[in-house]
Amino acid sequence: MLDPARLRQRTSLNGLPENRAGPEKNQTLQVNSEKLILFLKAPRPGAVKTRLAEAIGTGPACAAYLRCVETLLIQLQSLRPVELCFSPAAAAAEIQAWLRPGWIAVPQAEGDLGQRLRSAFQRSFDAGASRVVVIGSDCPAITADDIRNAWEALRTHDVVLGPANDGGYWLIGLRRIQPELFGDIPWSTGNVFAETLKRSLRGNLSVQVLRELRDIDTESDWIAFLQGSQCPPKP
Repeated sequence: MLDPARLRQRTSLNGLPENRAGPEKNQTLQVNSEKLILFLKAPRPGAVKTRLAEAIGTGPACAAYLRCVETLLIQLQSLRPVELCFSPAAAAAEIQAWLRPGWIAVPQAEGDLGQRLRSAFQRSFDAGASRVVVIGSDCPAITADDIRNAWEALRTHDVVLGPANDGGYWLIGLRRIQPELFGDIPWSTGNVFAETLKRSLRGNLSVQVLRELRDIDTESDWIAFLQGSQCPPKP
């Protein structure tokens, strides 16, 4: 099992020295160069939190999903620019309530998760962004500081990854498109983070690994979140 704490030390050797400089003086340029994309689904019973629904039912699981998303949105509401990248494509009306001033909503592309992620990154780079971060809605512990740290790391690293406790990742950030990170990845398995990291290093990409966080997928994850321990300290 890969230890994210050790990986942080290892990957820092593969990238440039971490930039501790403060915010850019030209705030307009900074806003235009950075972008956060939040992947989410319309809150429909039976379509969200399916693993959790097996234990607590589709209605309660949908309510849990709503709470996760709303918690996350509150914690990220100070950030700009933010794109809510939603599915299904016909759910635009259901997503509108989640928009904050200056945010936009865009339907996800067709295809598997890798194809949808690649499309979202490519669209953002084509529009002029140079430091793009994508997160999902499974981890309500993500804070605005986590996103700012990722944006900052992308000044000096090609890839930023936030490992999840289940072997996936809660964040991926890029400063240019890297197609090899999205094709033939074993999505929805415990090998997603490790495989993405391996491909990054094999491609001589500099990588910054962020703190490990807990996704809310199972009943035990949900109970931990309700108890306020969704991010237990690592031993």
